[in-house]
Amino acid sequence: MKISILTATRDRADVLGAALDCLDAQTFTDWEHLIQDGGTDDATANLLAAHTDPRRTVRRSPDAGVYDALNTATRRATGEVVGILHSDDVFASADVLQQVATAFEDRAVAVVYGDLDYVSRHDPTHVVRRWRSHDFDARRLRRGWMPPHPTLFVRRSALQKVGPYDRSFQISADYDLMIRLLRSDCGVVRYIPQVLVRMRRGGLSNGSVRKLFHRSREDLQVLRKNGMGGYGALALKSLRKLPQIHT
Repeated sequence: MKISILTATRDRADVLGAALDCLDAQTFTDWEHLIQDGGTDDATANLLAAHTDPRRTVRRSPDAGVYDALNTATRRATGEVVGILHSDDVFASADVLQQVATAFEDRAVAVVYGDLDYVSRHDPTHVVRRWRSHDFDARRLRRGWMPPHPTLFVRRSALQKVGPYDRSFQISADYDLMIRLLRSDCGVVRYIPQVLVRMRRGGLSNGSVRKLFHRSREDLQVLRKNGMGGYGALALKSLRKLPQIHT
């Protein structure tokens, strides 16, 4: 079983090296790494040149944002399973992909996710907050529950069925895609009760009040688009994070 790992990056040489190293260190080796580089800095190009691997391919071209880049990378994917490794994230251990592959040995499984640690931007070993999820229950979706997107792995056939990231959302396209996936009949959703990803704070949707406000506004649009309510559902989503996240 091949796993396609997608990375969208733009002038992130300061953190991208750790992402590349954590993938290279995985005990599971049947992966391909599809990098969409929308930047122009020489530092990133030099870093990628130093991490050559026949399983890793880099495309450098302008894009309309991270979700446009991820959609392009998804179209390049040949693996049976697709996952994302953001340029400023790292896998929590060397056996993450092996655990994911084992879960997908059950042909009925279409989606796998796990837990996430938010870590310091400058020290990915320093945990700032912890996001602990739980077994999937579709009824919780309307009450604001959602797994951490960076830990999500999806059978490629399921992605093809629900469609790409909606580029009309600048921040919440991941939330929209997860709703569509988890409400579909693509297959079984499986939870791995372990930390799969360490996510640096200060990314696309966290790190400032302005970003959090923008995220909330887009989340409301996503909820309405998918027929899942309005302000009440948004409030439940915010409250739902309190028991999910531990300091």
